Amino acid sequence: MVVHYQRLLRWGCLCLTGSSLLLTGCVSRRMTIASDPPGAMVLVEGREIGYTPLSLDFTYYGTRELTLIKDGYETLTVAQPLQKPWYQAPVVDFFADNLKPGHKTDRQQFRYALQPARIVPNSELMQRGEQLRGESRIGR
Repeated sequence: MVVHYQRLLRWGCLCLTGSSLLLTGCVSRRMTIASDPPGAMVLVEGREIGYTPLSLDFTYYGTRELTLIKDGYETLTVAQPLQKPWYQAPVVDFFADNLKPGHKTDRQQFRYALQPARIVPNSELMQRGEQLRGESRIGR
């Protein structure tokens, strides 16, 4: 009789362990970048990613340098913080990533308005060039 209970206990532990492995959770992190107007080239930390609107996965939270470039518009560079949700706080993140059943996706969306490029008249450009030439001769 004791052997029967030990065997039953062993099978119960195996079933519990197996089912807990199947129920482990996972957290994905994804950011979406959009621009107005769309079609701006996006660089993240100086690396070309694609054109807006676009979505990309990320692993770590923190601040990212995003650069948006589009012909006819001013280039926009921003230091964009990626905020941690509450379930990614230290200690809590272990349980959220490993023990919580199901899949969780942290989605962060950013939208940027690009400003039309200012067209500088040739006369102003020539005047600025002459000013810089003069300053270089003086040694400023």
